[in-house]
Amino acid sequence: MAPALSRRLATLASGAVLSFFVAVSGPATAETAAPAPAADEAGLSPKELLGKRIFEDARLSEPPGVSCASCHDASKAFQGNNGSPVPALAQGSRPGVLGKRNTPTLSYLSFSPRFGLVEEQEEEATEGALVPAGGMFWDGRADDLVAQVEGPLLEPREMNNPSKAAVLDKIKAGDYAGLAKEVYGETVFSEPDAFEKIARAVAAFESTPRFHPFSSKFDDFLRGKAKLTKEEARGFALFKDKKKGNCLACHAGQTGSHKPQDWLFTDFTFDALGAPRNPEIPDNKDPAFFDPGLCVRKAFRPLAPQSYVDGLCGQFKTPTLRNVAITGPYLHNGVFSSLRDVVAFYATRDTNPERWFPKVDGKVAKFNDLAPKSHENVNVKEVPYDRNPGEKPRLDDGEIDAIVAFLLTLTDRPPAAGH
Repeated sequence: MAPALSRRLATLASGAVLSFFVAVSGPATAETAAPAPAADEAGLSPKELLGKRIFEDARLSEPPGVSCASCHDASKAFQGNNGSPVPALAQGSRPGVLGKRNTPTLSYLSFSPRFGLVEEQEEEATEGALVPAGGMFWDGRADDLVAQVEGPLLEPREMNNPSKAAVLDKIKAGDYAGLAKEVYGETVFSEPDAFEKIARAVAAFESTPRFHPFSSKFDDFLRGKAKLTKEEARGFALFKDKKKGNCLACHAGQTGSHKPQDWLFTDFTFDALGAPRNPEIPDNKDPAFFDPGLCVRKAFRPLAPQSYVDGLCGQFKTPTLRNVAITGPYLHNGVFSSLRDVVAFYATRDTNPERWFPKVDGKVAKFNDLAPKSHENVNVKEVPYDRNPGEKPRLDDGEIDAIVAFLLTLTDRPPAAGH
């Protein structure tokens, strides 16, 4: 990439500079007292409490009945599908209308930096090369946590509100309108940035420790308060081994650090994994439909050549592995329900593609969830992808089991009663 182009691309997303691992009933009147805080609201600031009330308010969909919490269930590390008949897709507010992709967890999401471009860290990367990173959702289309809040409220397949004003009217008529005025002032609902302020309150709530408690066995191990079993320790070693799992290449952590905050298990970048197509997704019944991923971001188009944009198709954001045992199904299209299958897919995608992809005209149709022109974007160079059909995988079955055993240590303990 030309240096001049790199500099221009680096100004995407409102000119943000990306910085990694930075620790984010009945009509009410001004006289109406806000509801008393529940036991799990102790310690929240008024702004965070307002965000919680909005997050849990099922009136804020059209028709009413679906809240943010409906698809971001606290018992599942803030992931879920609202009882959808298709496990990979969340049920929206209208019967039979489903989301477009697997619901991402909100767990540890507040650590994700604002969308922008960063210098590529791969050993074979061209010096000065910039790659997209950060942002929200699988395709990074929301720059930050505030924009992430705004999207589902207006998305027809999700909460389906016709306008920002419609959302504000529902909050104004709710039993926590007084709390909104306490936080932002009496005129909040008539101010031009009222919707953004509401979103900022939810973002503040999503940045509280309940969304990132760092309370897993692995965290206790880092603090010296727990020991990994022999199998878990073996899995952790394989996870880090650049010639075996090489998981740290994307699911990053700071090797040698004993601080839980240095182990977020994502570098926030995007990658084209070439996942199998999920036939349960209704949109996939059209053989001409392919989810484009990162290249949908319109911000690229005025600044980058079409060839650069096309090279981003099929890339999706690297999720955190924290709480991965309870946030299935997996990958952007939810094609895998088993965590072990995900690890096995990484290890054998290229050595045994017939295990994961269908045959078409007698040939294995690899990367069948990508448009043919995007197949060249798939990551085929990094370990463990650097193998050909018939060659020995980087990981055998026992090693896959060990990595899964390690991943199970990343599940946070449920909060104590009253917290």
